Amino acid sequence: MPLTREQLNEYLSFADELADAAAAAIAPHFRTAIEVEDKGGRLYDPVTVADKAAEQAMRELIRKRYPTHGILGEEEGVYTGESELTWVLDPIDGTRAFVTGLPLWGTLIALNDGQRPVLGVMNQPFTGERYIGSAQGAWRNGAALKTRACAQLTSARLMCTTPDMFDTTERKNAFEQVASQAQLVRFGGDCYAYCMLASGFVDVIIEAALQPYDVQALIPIIEAAGGRMTAWDGSTAQNGGTVVACGDPALHAQLVELLKHAA
Repeated sequence: MPLTREQLNEYLSFADELADAAAAAIAPHFRTAIEVEDKGGRLYDPVTVADKAAEQAMRELIRKRYPTHGILGEEEGVYTGESELTWVLDPIDGTRAFVTGLPLWGTLIALNDGQRPVLGVMNQPFTGERYIGSAQGAWRNGAALKTRACAQLTSARLMCTTPDMFDTTERKNAFEQVASQAQLVRFGGDCYAYCMLASGFVDVIIEAALQPYDVQALIPIIEAAGGRMTAWDGSTAQNGGTVVACGDPALHAQLVELLKHAA
């Protein structure tokens, strides 16, 4: 059953509390000499005490306020609740940026109603920016967000966190085919790049090998700002994997045609 406006407002307010709790846990550790672990895998995957403390703080609040709700978090995995509602958490999206002192990271918080993410928050406490998206709209610190009209790839600003994320030759080639036609290509950014897309400064983001907690908070922000965010084949992006986000729906449709064979 869809959330009522009153329920959505309640959960948006609670998401603000979660963001504040995560920020308080992270703040003492940014730009300090902290130990960094590598979780392993195909690419270097760092995790710090800040990641763990922020997720623990958010999980504790959720368990106290909404004990029947599920939780999916990057550091502690899945808790299956009795409710169809699940909070999807990435305490620090962009830990590589975090450990190198760059402010291109953020805390991602989504609420999934069992069908799709219905609200999303990206909080960057160091820069003091909070991006929020839901059916009611998308905002940065209370100011409405709007994507940029850009229907042609040759006029587009394209971003990707790293070209190393393309885990097959076919996917890497598909990305390079698109990137070679773009006006501008920049790497880095993680979740911050998606918020720049929602703000009208970036037109396209193409990525792969993502997890649900990497993307679910960003979908409501981008869609409420007028953009589109899906898998490369046009299906839902909420499960991660290959993702293409565009500020202009017309350009998004073109890119799905170019990328779907490699999805």
